[in-house]
Amino acid sequence: MLWPAVLKWREEAAMLYTVIIPCYKSSETIRKVVEETMTQFEQMKRGELEFVLVDDCSPDDGATVRALRSIVRDYPNVKAVELAKNAGQHNAQMAALNYAKGDFIISMDDDGQTSPTQLPKLLAEMDKGYDIVYAYYPHKEHSGGRNLGSRFNQWSLRILIGKPKDMKTSSFWIIRRFVRDYAVQYRSAYTHIQGVFLRVTRNISCVPVEHFKREVGQSGYTFRKLVGLWANIIGFSIVPLRIATVLGYIFSGVGLIGIIGVIVRKIVRPVTALGWPSVMVAIFFFSGLILLFMGLIGEYIGRIFLGMCNNPQYVVRQIDGHDSVSGPEDEAGKEVCA
Repeated sequence: MLWPAVLKWREEAAMLYTVIIPCYKSSETIRKVVEETMTQFEQMKRGELEFVLVDDCSPDDGATVRALRSIVRDYPNVKAVELAKNAGQHNAQMAALNYAKGDFIISMDDDGQTSPTQLPKLLAEMDKGYDIVYAYYPHKEHSGGRNLGSRFNQWSLRILIGKPKDMKTSSFWIIRRFVRDYAVQYRSAYTHIQGVFLRVTRNISCVPVEHFKREVGQSGYTFRKLVGLWANIIGFSIVPLRIATVLGYIFSGVGLIGIIGVIVRKIVRPVTALGWPSVMVAIFFFSGLILLFMGLIGEYIGRIFLGMCNNPQYVVRQIDGHDSVSGPEDEAGKEVCA
């Protein structure tokens, strides 16, 4: 009879782990990330390892694509997926998930800030039976404005999609195969990975890890891109529409009370003059409020329209290495360009 420890070792040795990495102007960093991850897995003796590297149409004259193809030539367990147009980090992650074959899928960044040396912490937490384990950073090596934006994003996620208050997240995570299988069924071009995962399971944990400084370049996230990513949360919540309804009731009630007050005041003091400035201020305020929520409703309608038009999450130009065959995205209706 085999000891439980031996059985666990055999089970782990038979597992396949897929590391997915969206790449954007990362020609100088991606090889180091891949090779350090390979070294870390050799030390842990966790099982087989594969990589799915997705170039998100990096605007660097093909430098990132050349770097990925060089890695593919050197390592048979690496697949590179080249996107024909920029899709954004979360859509690039969805592209990678469609090609991931592992029993566990690990998402990392391409800049070295999510260091492979922190993987044992995530895997140890995963061994406790969780479906998803996020890494979070007690101290982030980002600018003050970026950190402030991250806190606002976390707060709004709790309000809009019901993310647990104690659930701290980042782009460094591990999921089980079944989570991936359900996640890739999401078709919308407006992807928010946390929203997708929360639709699948709430058996989620998080562990603190060290956040390393970016060695080369700077983040590709501009303020505009961060706002666009935050706006994708709309696809996972109708809370903004409910807020509009509640505010409509509140302001209607306030307006009714105001009308009654004006009538009563006019009856008590007939000589009271109606104030033109106050009327104009009220008109401007409520007109702005109406336009705001009309825009919000229009955003929902616009996304419904684009969804009906089957706007793709991503467009694949070319696949290199590791079989170089099309993944499950063909069956899911994703657009693939030869």
